[in-house]
Amino acid sequence: MQIINKFYKLLNVYIYFILFSLLIVFFSTTYSNANAFKVSDIRISSPFELNFEKNSVIDKGFQSSFSNLISMITTSGDRKKIKNVSIKELKGMIDSFTISDEKFINNEYFANLETTFNKKKILKFLENKNIFPSIPKRNKVLLFPILVETKDNNIYLFNNNIFYDKWNEQKNSYDLLDYLLPSEDIEDLIELQKKSKDIETYNFSHLINKYDIKDSIILIIYKESNNIRTLSKINLNNILKIQNKNYPKIDIVNEDNFSHIVKSLKQLYEDQWKKNNEINTSIKLTITISINSKKTKKIIELERVLNSIDLVSDFNIVNFNSESIQYKIIYNGTPNIFLNDMREKKFELEMKNNIWKIK
Repeated sequence: MQIINKFYKLLNVYIYFILFSLLIVFFSTTYSNANAFKVSDIRISSPFELNFEKNSVIDKGFQSSFSNLISMITTSGDRKKIKNVSIKELKGMIDSFTISDEKFINNEYFANLETTFNKKKILKFLENKNIFPSIPKRNKVLLFPILVETKDNNIYLFNNNIFYDKWNEQKNSYDLLDYLLPSEDIEDLIELQKKSKDIETYNFSHLINKYDIKDSIILIIYKESNNIRTLSKINLNNILKIQNKNYPKIDIVNEDNFSHIVKSLKQLYEDQWKKNNEINTSIKLTITISINSKKTKKIIELERVLNSIDLVSDFNIVNFNSESIQYKIIYNGTPNIFLNDMREKKFELEMKNNIWKIK
């Protein structure tokens, strides 16, 4: 009788591990899409003629999708290192694609393309070119564009300020920063006018604190005849950078000239945001964490979180038993950043015997 009882107990243990393994495999597959870069809303088109080839049109769509992705995760300087990527190499980094809304209008073919790129392959491609990509994280930024007429030292914040009026007219689908301009407040303008001679050293904190936005940019534009000089105080992720740019012989009333300045400044801000969120793929920190094997919901949530963290390049189960499961994680950052990432996801860890244990 004792032998039979032991047999049933052992059988129950085996059944538990089999069901648990299947559960982990299922949910790992469910969240595999988190390890991808998805580029949507790429419009493809071509004349519908005798030599029409749909595959060629789709290939051009792939190239546009790849260009958008690279623009989203690399700085303008690093993009210059990426040249002549063959369509064969590009397709090797694509996991899947979807074509929708196909139609023919006036002998013209139109469709929408959504492309899913393999994140590991994209990161490896960039690593081979000595490029550290950035986390494609969108962010809202408060922008104060202050126009200063140096001839009479007048300051314009709202009225008669082309930068306030037209700053948000230009936007690319791959831009990560969304700009919020201050609401028209005459008291703010009066305050700034009083400090016109000391505007560069003026403390804008009490104006910024009126808005519930963490990141901000103070843009001071000095206009002297047809010369423009800009001073940007860029505060992103609690990192302050001050940048000066000169635009000689330029007329901001001219649409092309104004567009050139705005595009240049937005590129400067996008580059700074990307540098602040760089993924250093040369850092491959190995971290082992342990979790109670009976906390099924917690395990599923852990895998979802690990898949969602951009600096986690890979993870897998290295050991499990009836008490605990151990994961090995490859992380492109420091231990402190990893702990902060996990803390933000509501996971508290403590070190025991060189293994991080989830509380």
